Amino acid sequence: METNMNKRTDDRSLTEGLHPLDIDALVEARHPDPFSKLGLHQTDTGPVVRVLLPGATSVQVLARDGSAPLGTLTQIHPAGLFVGFIDEMQPYRLNIDWHGTPQEVADTYSFGPVLDEDALNRISWGDPYAVLECLGSRPVVHGGVSGVRFAVWAPNARRVSVVGDFNSWDGRRHPMRLRHNAGVWELFVPGLGAGTRYKYEIITREGHALPLKADPCAMQSERPPATASVVADADAIDGYSWTDSEWMNTKRGPKQTVDAPISIYEVHAESWLRVPEDGNRGLNWHELAERLIPYAKSMGFTHLEFMPVAEHPFGGSWGYQPLGQFAPSARFGTPEQFAEFVNRAHEAELGIILDWVPAHFPNDAHGLYQFDGTPLYEHADPREGYHQDWNTMIYNLGRNEVSAFLVASGLAWLKRYHVDGLRVDAVASMLYRDYSRKADEWVPNIYGGRENLESIAFLKRLNHEVRQIPGAITIAEESTAWPGVTARVEDGGLGFDFKWNMGWMHDTLHYMEEDPVYRQYHHNMFTFGMVYAYSERFVLPLSHDEVVHGKGSLIGKMPGDHWQKFANLRAYLGFMWTHPGKKLLFMGGEFGQFAEFNHDASPHWHLLDDPYHGGLQKLVRDLNKVYGAEPALHKLDSDPRGFDWLVGDDSGNSVFAFRRTDGEGRECVVISNMTPVPRQGYRVGLPCGGRWTEILNSDASVYGGSNVGNGGVIHAEEISSHGREFSVALVLPPLATIVLRLD
Repeated sequence: METNMNKRTDDRSLTEGLHPLDIDALVEARHPDPFSKLGLHQTDTGPVVRVLLPGATSVQVLARDGSAPLGTLTQIHPAGLFVGFIDEMQPYRLNIDWHGTPQEVADTYSFGPVLDEDALNRISWGDPYAVLECLGSRPVVHGGVSGVRFAVWAPNARRVSVVGDFNSWDGRRHPMRLRHNAGVWELFVPGLGAGTRYKYEIITREGHALPLKADPCAMQSERPPATASVVADADAIDGYSWTDSEWMNTKRGPKQTVDAPISIYEVHAESWLRVPEDGNRGLNWHELAERLIPYAKSMGFTHLEFMPVAEHPFGGSWGYQPLGQFAPSARFGTPEQFAEFVNRAHEAELGIILDWVPAHFPNDAHGLYQFDGTPLYEHADPREGYHQDWNTMIYNLGRNEVSAFLVASGLAWLKRYHVDGLRVDAVASMLYRDYSRKADEWVPNIYGGRENLESIAFLKRLNHEVRQIPGAITIAEESTAWPGVTARVEDGGLGFDFKWNMGWMHDTLHYMEEDPVYRQYHHNMFTFGMVYAYSERFVLPLSHDEVVHGKGSLIGKMPGDHWQKFANLRAYLGFMWTHPGKKLLFMGGEFGQFAEFNHDASPHWHLLDDPYHGGLQKLVRDLNKVYGAEPALHKLDSDPRGFDWLVGDDSGNSVFAFRRTDGEGRECVVISNMTPVPRQGYRVGLPCGGRWTEILNSDASVYGGSNVGNGGVIHAEEISSHGREFSVALVLPPLATIVLRLD
């Protein structure tokens, strides 16, 4: 078939509409608008097709339906620029010969823009939902053709190309279209689908090529140490067949309120249970669902909290240096498999909390650092943009787009994967401009103060958005006395639901580390937490932070001989579980592992064969059971009516006694003896008369204790003590906590 393409092949007509400078810019992949020259264009001579295919030997143009060839293109530049005419403007495909290997594909540059102006405007305004909808990669049908839409924010780049296996990682093949009003580069590449590996090749405004960059908004990544982004099966993720509607719509909200019993098991997913016979690998999400969910449920925990599972290049950071803020780490499987894990946890009525890190990011070359050749995500001034403690970069939250990017990440975990809560890491470092800096190493805010106004606004915005998701919660890891962390945004607070009580943790652990003979001099460390207990809504955390970096383990902090170490820890956990505040315990702490946390090894599960370790595990299980079953121990956690000291000043005996109540008639009394001396006939005032049952004794033999106690049932005597009309003379076991319940 003779076509106009064959008739008009003189060099002059083939270069019609192409200036020599255009040709040079195209083949050198520095043309500011490749769509204006490549693809199908109408010229005075007729419709012309231009393609840049470095390495191709020949190119044919076919009708879109493949019914007829429209002609053969002529190579006009050795770098792979092919040009030819066709008879009319019509949809078409390319038949490419790659040195004997044929490929038939639609032409990327025959398609119009894939993002509409409204979406781009929303991105530029900092709308996190626009980030979720538009940025990253997503399989789509565009112009009736299946392929993948790529979109990335890089406003200061001269050129951005998407590269991958599909184009031999050659940045000349797929330069993207710049949408100037938003600084977003976009491209539709036909024929691609889920599973495609890709990165972005970015040329700076000075003309320098950066190391290939992973997609900041990718939903999936390669398994480290590989660093490419992966086109996720967005339909499979967004359309996952959830079966947790009862949990999400009915049960979740009431189980995450201030008056609910919340007991959190903190886990490093990669090392909770390694498989030594298979290269010491960690479990995948399916295996974790089979093992971890039943274990946590059997132990009575209400929630699992994972150290960050967003993709991170360095495993030794435990996830706290993430680069894939939207991608569940490929260490554990696919995004769909993560969704399956969450779904199964919800079916078991187990909540999922994720540690989430908006404070800083690592400076890996393939990541966010100097993303488009400028400090785009980070501050330019190292006094604001460099975290000297962690050798990481600090997000510039004063940029609408950066703030929206991070808010979108938080929303993605909560909405896309049905996660129940975010524990926001390193909030203190975000709130203060002088955090861990000397006087000349920080920049004051616009008022001359140390408060980071941009971070404050970001945290309020985050919590406002999370409030729109029924039942979802946020928890602040905040180690200072910043006021109003859990106050409502409308009341001037930051808007978190809960805050980690780092002060309580430090004080009480310091007390427990003292030899019992000296505890009388540190008595206030056990009582001081109640001075400010109602200033915020607190979680009491015995987290991974206390068992790393040479701090040893919880059991290792306890003084005394082997028996006393376990008795001390049992008494301490009994005090913690009955003290106002939600509970958090890091893996291994529930059975008294002696070694500190090692992310390359599992907790020492074999220790459970030892009766002391196994007994401690039984105690934690029973503490969770009692805590959940007794409204007096949780219902008024953040209400002063729920707690009274009965004995708070007996430093000489290191005895503590307090009352917990739900305000509706249910009463518990807790007594802790923090010396190894059993105390006979120790009188404690009671809030009322009647029969009381000893429902828990950390010294019980089943827990590894000496089995000293009160025989289960106690009757109050009408003898005034500690300002109460009724009291009882108790046997206080050594190094133990007992819990009495009014029958």
